[in-house]
Amino acid sequence: MTLTPRRHDAAIALAGLLGGLLLIAFGAYDNSSSIPRWVAALPLLAMAVLELFRRTRTIWTASLGGLVFAACIFAGSVLATVVMYTDLLYAAVLYGPPRMAKVLHLTGGATTLVLSGLTLVYRDVPDALLVAGFCGLVFLAPVWTADLLRRHQDRAETERLRAEQTALLAELDRRAAVTAERARMARELHDVIANHLSAVAIHATGAQSVARRRQVPEDDPVVAALAVIRENSVQGLAEMRRMIGLLRRGAAPGPLSGGEHADGSYAAPRLSALDALIGRARDAGRDAGLAFEAAQSGEPGELPAPLELAAYRIVQESLTNAVKHAAPGTVRLTVDYRPADVVIAVDSPYREGAGRALQGAGAGLVGMGERAQLLGGDFDAGPQGGRWRVRAVLPRETRGTDG
Repeated sequence: MTLTPRRHDAAIALAGLLGGLLLIAFGAYDNSSSIPRWVAALPLLAMAVLELFRRTRTIWTASLGGLVFAACIFAGSVLATVVMYTDLLYAAVLYGPPRMAKVLHLTGGATTLVLSGLTLVYRDVPDALLVAGFCGLVFLAPVWTADLLRRHQDRAETERLRAEQTALLAELDRRAAVTAERARMARELHDVIANHLSAVAIHATGAQSVARRRQVPEDDPVVAALAVIRENSVQGLAEMRRMIGLLRRGAAPGPLSGGEHADGSYAAPRLSALDALIGRARDAGRDAGLAFEAAQSGEPGELPAPLELAAYRIVQESLTNAVKHAAPGTVRLTVDYRPADVVIAVDSPYREGAGRALQGAGAGLVGMGERAQLLGGDFDAGPQGGRWRVRAVLPRETRGTDG
């Protein structure tokens, strides 16, 4: 069973009292031949009582303990009484106000100098050295030890609070990154789909106009179907634009972001804009000792808009991670346009560090993986051969994945 602080102090007081009484019973105290046992027991009892308040009344226990210690010297000093007094000094520094260490250092040093000096004047050098050593052990050693321990505890507490603050900031960054990434993905998908809904509504309206010119009856199934198609496409387009407006209100572009204009309008980024993205990454990573190289192979051809969006964002996030975490060196980007898919590979100098294990790290990797999965592609990222490699395979014909 773990002792509470109060019970711990009571146990120390009881142990000191019993130990001192045992020494007194055997006459193991100074001047035992001339000083009665009950006289030597009085300072012992008083010191044991003070031990009960060693944590809560540090100033009073240290002050009164000094008076009891002086009485102990004249009433036949008992070793247990001396030890309990050193514990009171130790507790006063460890649990008392911060200034206690300085005060007790000064008073202990002054007491040691005075007592050793008086001994040197009225006795001899060996006795003065003995008194100085004894006073140093009683007045200075416990104070120095407690002060050292308290400094370590304060430093540990500071580091703990700093770690908690870092973890909190990392968690906030993780939530913000995940929220921003999902909002941006939704906005991009909505904008792409909105174009198709607009086309559906326009063609349905055109077909209705043709039907009216040809005087097709209103109850014709084709005309009725066109009316339903137009109504649902217009309604869906309105709802989607409303959702896009809500998403854009809280969006803020990052240092390597792309697609947003100054007036708040949005244009879906394309792979043809990778040169500008590489340029911004090169400017951001210059101070960190990073260089960037880019190469492409194959013929791009006509790429679906969702694929271009996903590819652009994967490259963007990979370069951002390289600027933040990569060791000095060269970051290489390759884009391989194949007949059936597009392969994106980014590798950067790998730098191990505790920051990668912080809570909230990896949100960008999650977003890149989600983009690839939405298109039915593959994504992989991790250290390999001393480099951090990111590889995404995006099919030209979106297959999609459930869940």
